[in-house]
Amino acid sequence: MGAHLARRYLWDAEAEPDPLQMPSFPAHLGLPLRQPRAMVASAEQLAQGRVPLEQRDFCGHHLLRLLRCQRDNFPVPWGCHELRHAWDSCQHRE
Repeated sequence: MGAHLARRYLWDAEAEPDPLQMPSFPAHLGLPLRQPRAMVASAEQLAQGRVPLEQRDFCGHHLLRLLRCQRDNFPVPWGCHELRHAWDSCQHRE
């Protein structure tokens, strides 16, 4: 926040938005085009899979498959790298 204020008031005032004025574009610009997100895994499935509460998000179904694969392939940590990559990329998109 401090860097924003310094750039606004000391250096380049036309490149930074004025925090005291409301934006001139509509607040929901671009939002009607977004697809509504839905949970793939249910809350019961995540609870049965013992997924931690802080990781029960829209990528929970990837984590559920990853934890199951890690449990089934326990001594081999590199056996589930495709599922790990799918979960990481879902977390990155979210």
